[in-house]
Amino acid sequence: MKVCVFGAGNMGARIAEVFLTNGHDVTMIDIKQEFVDRGVKTITGDLSFLVKKEKMTEERKNELLGALKTSVDRSAAADADFVMEVILERMDLKKELLQDLDKICPPHTIFASNTSALSPTEMAACVSRSDKVIGCHFFNPAQIMKLVEVTRAIQTSDETFKTAFDLMTSLGKTPVAVHEGPGFVVNRILIPMMNEAMGIVADGIASPADVDVAMQLGAGMKSGPLHTADLVGHDVNLAIMETLYRETGDPKYRPHPLMRKMVRAGWLGVKTGKGFFEYDGPFGKEIVK
Repeated sequence: MKVCVFGAGNMGARIAEVFLTNGHDVTMIDIKQEFVDRGVKTITGDLSFLVKKEKMTEERKNELLGALKTSVDRSAAADADFVMEVILERMDLKKELLQDLDKICPPHTIFASNTSALSPTEMAACVSRSDKVIGCHFFNPAQIMKLVEVTRAIQTSDETFKTAFDLMTSLGKTPVAVHEGPGFVVNRILIPMMNEAMGIVADGIASPADVDVAMQLGAGMKSGPLHTADLVGHDVNLAIMETLYRETGDPKYRPHPLMRKMVRAGWLGVKTGKGFFEYDGPFGKEIVK
């Protein structure tokens, strides 16, 4: 299958990597060459790690990297069978991209969005092939995490859903079937829990480290809610909370002021090296007291 991934950031590059390592013809596109180059560097690093761990040969790594196509031109998607949109979590940008691709891609092309909370139904309404729009929400890090939320817009056809669901399964993922609703499944539960954990820290009830240990040992979480929030990124967490609050009007989804404060400070988590913890690797020391 010819797959085009729009967005070469952390998630986009890793999703492209997943398709690439499972035998698909992949083109990764972004708006600037420097973004594309950064995405290729991310994929190269992941494959090099597999070589180091003797889970991949150097020859196979070079073969995969040689097969990866890149571009800064949207018309490179003109022969795509499946488009993965992994751009910024802004509805206006997603709709503009899909409307453009609707003119570029052949009629059979499926448009899938990696959105973590925005409405696939709204995206589908802006293109002529509304029955071929679907959500395929991967989780970070996409090359490792097994779950994909396959989310139907109200317009999504059964054929499109089955194609996307089966494709995710073929990638070694575990897809779950979701009918669109604010936050889908995981983020509808997870992000408000992170928000509540931030409130516990802000109220001085417990430190970030103790909150995480409590939830790991008391609730069986593999990673505590605040380490997880740092991994997701607080800008993403805030956007999801705002979507939940806006869509439902329920005050239980109101973002905690501490979340807004951390975003304003640029303490976004792992990707900036600072969040509730400080990072020089997957774990770090506490910086919010």
